[in-house]
Amino acid sequence: MKYGFGVDLGGTTVKIAYFAETGAMLDKWEIPTVTEDGGDRILPDIAASIRKYREDNSIADESLLGIGIGVPGPVNGRGVVNKCVNLGWGVFNIQDVLSGLTCLPVKAGNDANVAALGEFWMGGGMGSENMVFVTLGTGVGGGIVVDGKLLHGAHGSGAEIGHLVLNRDETAVCGCGKRGCVEQYCSATGIVRLAKLRLSKDDAPSVLRSLEDITCKDIFDAGKAQDAVALKILDQYYAYMGEFLGDVCSTVDPEVVVLGGGVSKAGNMLLEGIKPYFQKYVFHAASTVRFALASLGNDAGAYGAFKLALDAFGTKDD
Repeated sequence: MKYGFGVDLGGTTVKIAYFAETGAMLDKWEIPTVTEDGGDRILPDIAASIRKYREDNSIADESLLGIGIGVPGPVNGRGVVNKCVNLGWGVFNIQDVLSGLTCLPVKAGNDANVAALGEFWMGGGMGSENMVFVTLGTGVGGGIVVDGKLLHGAHGSGAEIGHLVLNRDETAVCGCGKRGCVEQYCSATGIVRLAKLRLSKDDAPSVLRSLEDITCKDIFDAGKAQDAVALKILDQYYAYMGEFLGDVCSTVDPEVVVLGGGVSKAGNMLLEGIKPYFQKYVFHAASTVRFALASLGNDAGAYGAFKLALDAFGTKDD
């Protein structure tokens, strides 16, 4: 039996987990992400934490296949990070640096893609060969698996589906610098934005008007209570989601679409709301796509990171 580590590097914390090659997570812990001084301490801190864990648990070199790591930024197939602004990083080969610090093989990928790989392997996409994973949080991230392989792209920015353009008439600027991106409508902040626009134009009474800071959860809760304005907001949201996912699935033709992130906590209400609009926009041959909710939660990144290492350095079947 071989073992290894999966590292999910975030802007605030680093999640590290120890796995068996079967996919069983044997242990997990977190350390802070220290971004001062251009993030120079981040990789040495990760290496030191893994080294201490190995020493405390007497883990021998020969039992380890390597380390996988998900990074919040573009990473190409050779492990070159192309700037992680929130970490203070520029362009460098993270695989070479972390391998040098740990004396173990390292495989790196973009964090959203890596989380997608985790859900594909052990979560909502388990059992499929083709999957689209969408994270609906502060932004919209994603990952795409085609024929069992994660789509990285030529520049490490494959599956940046949150920045497909939904509305060419949009005047507000997205965080990426474009206008009308999926992220501006389908993220948790996007649905709140839709709500505020609706409330400013619709005089109908709504429980949402009494809330000082409207949240995504507030909107879904009001919709469940049959609040008329909330239902209009949600219908507009479902339409955007249906068009967005219809376009993606017409291109990729997956077996399953897995939805994660904070918005996905709305559960079946979200899935059932999207489906009629999805059927309206998707190409007919891809219309039998199954929808599922992500099931690994905050562990998806660690699972996917270890799977990167397992695929790269694990024992290959004949």
